Amino acid sequence: MKAVIQRVKSSSVKVDGEIVGQVEQGYLVLLGVMEGDTNAHAEMMANKTSALRIFCDENDKMNKSILDIDGEILVVSQFTLCADVKKGNRPSFAASAAPETANELYEYYMECLKKNGVRKVEHGIFAAEMEVSIVNDGPVTILYDTDIWKVKQ
Repeated sequence: MKAVIQRVKSSSVKVDGEIVGQVEQGYLVLLGVMEGDTNAHAEMMANKTSALRIFCDENDKMNKSILDIDGEILVVSQFTLCADVKKGNRPSFAASAAPETANELYEYYMECLKKNGVRKVEHGIFAAEMEVSIVNDGPVTILYDTDIWKVKQ
């Protein structure tokens, strides 16, 4: 599982011209689900996302989490994060999870964020053509990949 986490002042996602998800201060998370990812990967990613300390404290140090600031998270499914670009110029998406599995883990990741105490979790529409608007804060962008952690199956 891969995630691009952007600290935002606000973010929204539109489908067919209508806003389907919108947040104020918090994160925009672009989430890619890989072949072989499990609930354990989603739980680990949600735990790491919830605990990530990239908001500034009173000393202007990145020392506060999304929970500390009562922030909001917009999660957008992004299978292109799973692209393999080692060979040629056209990305291969063979490493992406099958759509049914990817959607289940996308939904489960959002449930885990809520269980971890994130007050507001908004989302796009899985597999839809989406327009994502971002007002970056910083900008601060963090890349997470569950391959860097050992996840017990």
